[in-house]
Parts: sequence; C-alpha cells; structure tokens
Amino acid sequence: MAVSTSPIPAATCTMPYIALQLVGIQAVLEVMGVGGSGNKLVADLPLLIAFAALAAYTYSSGLRAPALIAFVKDILIYVVIVVAVLYIPHKLGGWGSIFDTAQTSLSQKSPATGKPKGSIVPDGPAIWPYATLTLGSAMALFMYPHSITAVLATNRRDTARRNAALLPADSFLLGLIALLGLMALAAKVVPTGLDGKPNPQLAVPQLFENMFPSWFTGIAFSAIAIGALVPAAIMSIAASNLFTRNIYREFFRPAAGPAEEARVSKIVSLVVKVGALAFVLTLDKTLAINFQLLGGIWMLQTFPAIVFGLFTRWFHRWALLAGWGVSMVYGTVKAYQVINPATQKHFGGSSAVIPLLHGRNGYIALTAAVLNLLIAVVGTLLLRAGKVAEGIDVTEPEDYWADAGDPRVTPLPELTKA
Repeated sequence: MAVSTSPIPAATCTMPYIALQLVGIQAVLEVMGVGGSGNKLVADLPLLIAFAALAAYTYSSGLRAPALIAFVKDILIYVVIVVAVLYIPHKLGGWGSIFDTAQTSLSQKSPATGKPKGSIVPDGPAIWPYATLTLGSAMALFMYPHSITAVLATNRRDTARRNAALLPADSFLLGLIALLGLMALAAKVVPTGLDGKPNPQLAVPQLFENMFPSWFTGIAFSAIAIGALVPAAIMSIAASNLFTRNIYREFFRPAAGPAEEARVSKIVSLVVKVGALAFVLTLDKTLAINFQLLGGIWMLQTFPAIVFGLFTRWFHRWALLAGWGVSMVYGTVKAYQVINPATQKHFGGSSAVIPLLHGRNGYIALTAAVLNLLIAVVGTLLLRAGKVAEGIDVTEPEDYWADAGDPRVTPLPELTKA
C-alpha cells in the first residue's frame, strides 16, 4: 500500500516546492533588472524565463543533467557562502553588530498585525510553532520523492552510504545560509521589486548586489540560480517517475517498455512544472516559503503509509489509506483557513491551534499526522475485528538487501528510442 498511495500526493506536494525554486530564480533575475512594472506579462517575465529554463533543462537531458551540474552547483554555493560569512560581517562591523541590529529590527511591530515581526531566538508563543515546524519539516523532507531518487539511481548501496555521510556538511551550509537573512537586516537592505512594492524574496540577492563587487555578484547570482535549478529538476523528474511506474504502467500500460516510460515521464514532468507555475501565479509569491510548508502539510501524511508500511506489517492497508485521506482533508482545510493580515485571506501560513493543547499553535502537518496515525491504529483494530482481507505482501526480507550483481537482481534493458 505504501507504494500505490504515494504518486498522486507526491506530485501534488512537489509542485509548491518547485514553485519555491522558481521564485528563487525569479528573484535573481528581478534584482538584475529583468522584468518591470508594466503589464502582467512583463512583470512576470523573470518567472516565465525561470520556468522555460527549468522545462528545457529537464525535458532534454533527464536526470543526467542535474546529476552532472550538481558538482558545479555545490562548488559555487560553498564558495559564495564561505565568502559571504567572512566578507560581509567584516563590512558590517562583525557578528555582534549583525545580531544586535537584526534583533532590533525584528522586535519592531508589524503595521499589519501590531505584533513584533519576529525574534532571532524563538520564545513564548513562538516556541511551539518553531519546534513542531522543525520536527514536521524533517519528517516530511524524507517523504518527498526527490529525496529518494538519488538513492534509487545508484547501482550500489555503498554509494548511498557515502553520500549520506556527507549530508552533515550540507546541513551546516544551510545554517550559514540562514544567517544571510540577518545580514540583510543588519545591512538595512530594502528589498523592493521592479513594481515598487516590498518583496522579502529579494533580500538576499539584493544583499549580494549591495555588498559584493560586480564580478563576484555575478558568481553569487549564478550560485542561487543553479542552486534552485538542480533540485527543481530532480523534484519534477522524481514525481513524474513515480506516476509513470505506479499509475501509468500499473493501470494503463502494463507492457510499456523503458523507452515509453521515459517518454511519458518527460510529459508528466512538464505537467508538474506547469502546476508549480500555477502556484506561483495564483498565490502571493512574496512569502514563497509558504509554498514549501504547504507541500509539507500534504507530504507528511504519506509518512505512516510509507514508513510503517515498509517497516512493519501490523497496519491494515485500508486503515492506512483512511488515515491518509482524512488527514489530507484536515490539513488542507486548516491551511486554507490561515489568514495573513498583510497579504492573503487563505493559505497565509502553516501554523494553527493544536487541539487539546490550550490554544497553543503548531505546524498543521504534524497535527494532521497525529490524526492520521490515530485513524490508522483504530482502523486497523476495527478491520481486524471485522476480518477484512488485508491483501498479500509479496516482499521478502532479502529484498531489502539486494545489490547490483546479486543473482536475483535483473538488470534493466538498455533504453532505446521508441
């Protein structure tokens, strides 16, 4: 059941995540002056360029393109971030000055809410939303199809182990990237779009524009654009492969060969990117992080079916499906009801009141996941009591240890053009 429930939610949840990457590329182009404040087409020109680049990038070369360019991406990002955390603080008077100035800026009240804009260290009512968001995001991240695509694309488990050993370096880099926002506050960057309206998404590109010499600004912008292009490409490919293998081949074309699968995957990959573009065009992209958090609300609901469905046979498959369905509806409705006074009436955030916790707010995805698990447990007990057929699990323990070269592993045929 874990495999068959994942393609549709995976593709849907990946769309807002890809949308976040498109907004990142758009932000760089807008700071460079591409776009304008005229008609809608001109204003969205950076976004359309980002979409076209992503579509052409993945449609023509598939997974090989992001896999090869990932080396360039990592080198560029590491160079830019290391230079940024050494060079920019030097120009701003050191880290002490950056943290003090950023905290002063965040403590100011927002005109829209009348409350402080934020805090460097969460405290009081912000602790629960921060803690639940951290846990829920970490759980959801490994449910996204692109998180496992690289593992499935390797020919040996040792390759996956080596890459996993290097993940802490990337996590450390993400922490450094988060500091760029504080630098932007300390540098008093005013992120204003070409339409004259404030746009927080432009803060980091504008920081680089203001602080770096022009030649290194170009390198930094390239790092941001490529850093968004590579994961977006892998996300769309992963979602399309899931659909092709688990829906198209399973229910429509059981005899489809590798060439046909590749062709269908390319088309579905393009559809996923069009869906991501729709997210950007219909929702407020000045708070694009909400795209990713919204996707996390949906993606986390596959956790019980995928994780518990793989590691234990206790749960009944129909109970897992029921838990997923109810939690998807609950999470979507709750997210729809979140209001951001400054921007939009619906899908304005990812936190809502947690039931039974005396008015504390928390990440909607985690609350929905708890509901999901409760339904799965109760449903399993009821279905077992009613002696409802559980289906047959055809996997064996040895399947989890299969590797290239094992007698039971059949190599895929060479991909030929249909």
